[in-house]
Amino acid sequence: MLKNNIEMDIKMRCIEKSTTQAKIAENIGTSPSYVNKIIRSKEQIMNKTFLAMMEDLGFDVELNYVERKES
Repeated sequence: MLKNNIEMDIKMRCIEKSTTQAKIAENIGTSPSYVNKIIRSKEQIMNKTFLAMMEDLGFDVELNYVERKES
């Protein structure tokens, strides 16, 4: 099982950084509708086969976010 809520995580990070999904889309060179589709997708972003293999081995996969330190 993938323990993550990408939609909520992105929304919270946008609030923390005073930005929007549209601005993220502009920054990464894609459309706001595509960013929204990825965020709201019910499908897993991670490779389903990888997740299935890890689950079969008795592991859950957790995503952790660590803010980059500017150099």
